[in-house]
Amino acid sequence: MHTVQGPIANDRPLRQGVLLPARDLAVAWSLIVLIAALAWVLTVGQALDMGIGPGTMGMALPAFLLLWVAMMAAMMLPSVAPVAVTWAKGIARQSSGSTRALRTTEFLAGYLLVWAAFGLLAYGGLALTGRAVERDPQVGTWIAVAAFALAGLYQLGPLKNICLRHCRSPMAQLMRYAAYRPPARDLRVGLHHGGYCLGCCWALMVVLIPLGAMNIAAMAGLAVLIFLEKLWYRGPQLARVMGVVFLALAVLAPFQDWLLPGLQPSDDMMAPT
Repeated sequence: MHTVQGPIANDRPLRQGVLLPARDLAVAWSLIVLIAALAWVLTVGQALDMGIGPGTMGMALPAFLLLWVAMMAAMMLPSVAPVAVTWAKGIARQSSGSTRALRTTEFLAGYLLVWAAFGLLAYGGLALTGRAVERDPQVGTWIAVAAFALAGLYQLGPLKNICLRHCRSPMAQLMRYAAYRPPARDLRVGLHHGGYCLGCCWALMVVLIPLGAMNIAAMAGLAVLIFLEKLWYRGPQLARVMGVVFLALAVLAPFQDWLLPGLQPSDDMMAPT
């Protein structure tokens, strides 16, 4: 009979669950909530200072990536918290409370590294759209149409369904993760699960191009949508409904400028040189 090697070896099977003491369970949840709350404070503070506008709004790549990772932590951690805590349960019998907190942090670091890598693409995309709008403000309308249409089609496509199914039912993958061996076992788990989360949610980030990368209301709305897609029992149906909504927004974008605040040229762009 195959013996699982890894953080839960010599323990009860993961599918049967491992009970964390109430104190340790509270620590795991508190750590995630604290990181998410701090990320929201940083993101909202920067967004209020910068406002909504096209492109990268003058940010250099390092500053953008720092803010992007904070945004992703704020928007994504509430929906990934159950997976992180479940993984903590899997190593509970072989780790002390402090070690468990470190491993949870390592898992979250791997998860956020995936989104930081995607942030490089986001920076390039925003920079290109900012330059395009600066050259011709009318092109912003068609960028918005393309962004909404891409998000809508992806929401209705098979890859979205595959990634969402993984994010909604992580236990099979967590059984596989139990066979991972050190070093950096928990980091690898975060990277792998973060990859599925990226596959599930990257198209939702694309709609921030027309809505505004620093649009607090849009970020909050997407965070709620991601949370419901992953944790609500009707999450898959909601994802398809939003796909239809995004396609409708793609049709309306050429006629409704209020749908694309993130592509409206700033006063500096419109000023004569």
